[in-house]
Amino acid sequence: MTEPNPAVMHEKRDRAFWITINRPDKRNAINKDVIAGIREGYARAHADPEVRVIVLTAAGDKAFCAGGDLQPGAGFAFDLSRPNIDYADMLREAQDSTLPSIARINGVCMAGGLGLLCMTDMAIAADHVQFGLPEVKIGLFPMQVLSLLQRIAPRRTVREWCLTGEPFDAAEAKEGGLLNYVVPAAELDAKTQWLIDRLAGKSPTAIRRGKYAMRALEAMSFDEGIAYTESQIALLAMTEDAKEGLASFNEKRRPTWTGR
Repeated sequence: MTEPNPAVMHEKRDRAFWITINRPDKRNAINKDVIAGIREGYARAHADPEVRVIVLTAAGDKAFCAGGDLQPGAGFAFDLSRPNIDYADMLREAQDSTLPSIARINGVCMAGGLGLLCMTDMAIAADHVQFGLPEVKIGLFPMQVLSLLQRIAPRRTVREWCLTGEPFDAAEAKEGGLLNYVVPAAELDAKTQWLIDRLAGKSPTAIRRGKYAMRALEAMSFDEGIAYTESQIALLAMTEDAKEGLASFNEKRRPTWTGR
């Protein structure tokens, strides 16, 4: 395990790269060090060809992330001379990621923490977790979270969550599309590992190119998308992983992926 800064821990576990927010005494609230640590974790994971999955989680069992650090100058300090905000840049980079990612939600997930949840591909939460977008209670609004949230959850549900600011439980979060699985806290690690194994054993080339295509398709009409994907499947069929996958299927054996 390495610690690029005290706020975030990085650990490679077999084929998974774990990024752990490490501010349990602050309910794992987001500050500049947390953002920097998550961004560095994503970069390190992509630089390692052995990594197949990113897991984003947090230390302790009380909070995944309570949102931005509300201490003066900690979480809401903006340099207005810059057109980009670090939190927004982190969300951009996560959207461009070509590794599958899992959010392991071990505790309270609020405000900007919900943005961290939304920036991953899949999410598993303990059944006791409370979620919420309470920004309107302090005169703010989940602006950056909304850019991802409205693509995941139904419109009327998003509006209720954002406009009332009231908390909701894991069952409602799953019903609203935020979570893939809800499990008892004691089963959270096992379910996370189960999903890691399901991802890590598949073709990294197919996943990489597939994630790239899904990102591109978001901005396309059907006619644009179908033209794009018919060219992409032809390219994918020429990769080493595709040839190995077809060969292993016909030879009735496990494939050996090269990621090329």
